[in-house]
Amino acid sequence: MRLKELEGYLQRVRPFKDPKILLEQYPTSPHIASHLLYTMESTYADIDGKVVCDLGVGCGILAIGCAMLGAGLVIGCDIDKDALEIAQHNAGMLEIDNLELVHLDIGSRPGSHLPPLPLMRADTVVMNPPFGTKKNAGIDMNFLEQASRRRCQDFGLQMEVVAELRFDVPQMYKFHKKKSVDVEVDFCRFSRTIPLNN
Repeated sequence: MRLKELEGYLQRVRPFKDPKILLEQYPTSPHIASHLLYTMESTYADIDGKVVCDLGVGCGILAIGCAMLGAGLVIGCDIDKDALEIAQHNAGMLEIDNLELVHLDIGSRPGSHLPPLPLMRADTVVMNPPFGTKKNAGIDMNFLEQASRRRCQDFGLQMEVVAELRFDVPQMYKFHKKKSVDVEVDFCRFSRTIPLNN
């Protein structure tokens, strides 16, 4: 699938109607999602035929994009049942049939205290974690800890900043004073430096 075709499909993904501020439900734009996923597949072969887990699936834009790029199975996890319903609707609208959605709290506890996901090990983990602002300080690090734990059983990882991006946060909540704000974010890829112990 070509990049522009992927972005076109992802533009059809319905965003949150009533985003929840405490869950920091800021939508990932189709532009960023398509470029991130296309790079993951075309440069690193991290999606096609793989088991992909989307932590904090939200409306499903990353999970759906992974399915469109040929993931064998995509598992989307979220604490918000409303988000899971939207993701299910979006997957159905785009005729995605290899997405399993799981109601799971990823961010409120350290990764070592989470129940196991319904798979032994994901090949690839994708996520756009909460920023960890206001009342959610540290939640971003809980997501990273969980992602690295799910990606490999111990922390023998190497991180590479693939790109520095500007994430557009539109005016969504009453306290937002500007029409939109660009937030600097990093597109990071973690890879193993030591083999998995089976």
